[in-house]
Amino acid sequence: MKPRSRILLALSLTVSMSMAGAQGYPDRPVELIVPLTAGSGVDIAARVVAKQLSETWKQPVIVSNRPGAGGLIGTEAVVRAKADGYTLLVQSASHAANPAIYKSLPYDPIKDLVDVNTLGYVPYAMVTGSDGPYKSVKQLVDAAKAKPDSITFASAGVGTSTHLVAELFSQMAGTKMRHIPYKGGPPAFQDVIGGQVDFFIAAMDAAMGQIKKGGRLTALGVSSATRSDAAPEIPTIAEQGFPKFEMNLWYGVWAPAGTPDAIVRKINADITTAVQSPEVKSIFAKSGVSANPMSPEAFAQFVRGQMALFKQIAVQAKIEPQ
Repeated sequence: MKPRSRILLALSLTVSMSMAGAQGYPDRPVELIVPLTAGSGVDIAARVVAKQLSETWKQPVIVSNRPGAGGLIGTEAVVRAKADGYTLLVQSASHAANPAIYKSLPYDPIKDLVDVNTLGYVPYAMVTGSDGPYKSVKQLVDAAKAKPDSITFASAGVGTSTHLVAELFSQMAGTKMRHIPYKGGPPAFQDVIGGQVDFFIAAMDAAMGQIKKGGRLTALGVSSATRSDAAPEIPTIAEQGFPKFEMNLWYGVWAPAGTPDAIVRKINADITTAVQSPEVKSIFAKSGVSANPMSPEAFAQFVRGQMALFKQIAVQAKIEPQ
């Protein structure tokens, strides 16, 4: 057999074996590791999609929360997992924000993970305690300018996207505000409600329950360019004097590096089907989440662009890498 023929045969066998592996996937439970607390925006989205994937795959899809260190602990657990598609990472835009905050990560966010697909994106909502003194973005900014570094903002952790989007807002407002990090969104919400912290720019889907049902939070504005269909009564931050302010929180899925391409593409295709299903779209719409599935290649390019953006925000905010 000629060398060229041997190469073509080897490639053909490799592709055939890969496809065969994907056809049998999954034949046991799949774990989705969310490196943030239960009740956070990404956790809510993960559980909605997990239910749909479980029905498609006829296998349990288990969501495991492993919060801590801005998402690093849970992410590292996925990096160290077997690259077979049975342990996946579901993380927010914080995955792209972390490299801008930490001097060194316990993993390489590009080399150690495979970008699989997005689950969707959602505006951030700037929220404050309903019993607090601020009823508009302008009131909050005026207070911050009157006493620099006196206004506090919560985040779901150092280096998370909720940290950097608030830093971006502070930059655009032309004032310095003080960062109070938490181990996830739920405890941050509690202290904002209690008045210990002035505001929190959080995922809108995670905040909606407290805004609409509990009434314990007041939404001062949303971060999208236009008002959200889920809560059209909430003005945008852009229309309140910050026309260039626009940021959306997004949720994505990653697999350990080395996961067979055929399995990655099957997961990608099944996630696309799941987020476009009437059931998931209906649940997402109620909390302002929009599906935006991408190919693995398009998602990888998007993530790298977000990493560059967050690095720019961190540099301008003069955040010393930890």
